[in-house]
Amino acid sequence: MSEEKNQEINELGSVRIADEVVAIIAGLASTEVEGVAGMSGGIAGGFAEMLGRKNLSKGVKVKIEENETFIDLFIIANYGTKIHEVAKEVQEKTKQAVENMTGLNVSYVNVHVQGVRFADDKDIEEEEDYEAAE
Repeated sequence: MSEEKNQEINELGSVRIADEVVAIIAGLASTEVEGVAGMSGGIAGGFAEMLGRKNLSKGVKVKIEENETFIDLFIIANYGTKIHEVAKEVQEKTKQAVENMTGLNVSYVNVHVQGVRFADDKDIEEEEDYEAAE
């Protein structure tokens, strides 16, 4: 992808925003939504690989053309959440964050739910201990 497509030229010079920067902004915005367990690096061997904060851009595909930006997010949802509501909020927050921080026009944000994270046994035990203490 040409760097010229995501470049702004003004009287002071030019500003270029790398696709990787847009991907990091999108990844960070999506993981801040309640119900998102993390970003997914894809399905490998039938298991979704959860990525930490260092790899936020790995679960994001960004395509910038002329005045349009297209974003695909690959997420892991928490079990028990309303996935359609989480996905809608991810779309809204991601679009808003990218547009506000970069000035780019986001045409669409596709959310691909790659898996569901269940509570760990440790989390379940802590909840049972807490409930028993009440």
